[in-house]
Amino acid sequence: MSSETAPTHPALVGYLFWILGFVGAHRFYFGKPLTGILWFFTGGLFLVGWIVDLFLIPSMADEANRRFHPGEVDYTLTWVLHTFLGLFGVHRFYMGKIVTGVIYLLTGGLFGIGYIYDTLTLNEQIDEINVS
Repeated sequence: MSSETAPTHPALVGYLFWILGFVGAHRFYFGKPLTGILWFFTGGLFLVGWIVDLFLIPSMADEANRRFHPGEVDYTLTWVLHTFLGLFGVHRFYMGKIVTGVIYLLTGGLFGIGYIYDTLTLNEQIDEINVS
């Protein structure tokens, strides 16, 4: 990562998502959907993994910053929109996906299934937009 480029996944934001980390929010944000699912179903590995992650967030942020490309669509803003307004498709409107944004708006994020899909793939979707 260049020192001139702002990080795609700042550690500070990771710490804010960590507050909800016992459900895996910070792991999804950093592009780790499999362990995010594990944290979701086990309460952050019975809170032990959640506490350990407090110390692992800087390395997870560095890894995500190397893996995902910066660009027109901001990862953090998209994740915040998805987290709080995702069932209404607001994050999809922001990414320029107007048709699916309208579908999400009218169907509650495709009845929640689309919301889950986006939780698992949002970083890759943003990366694809930023690379093209």
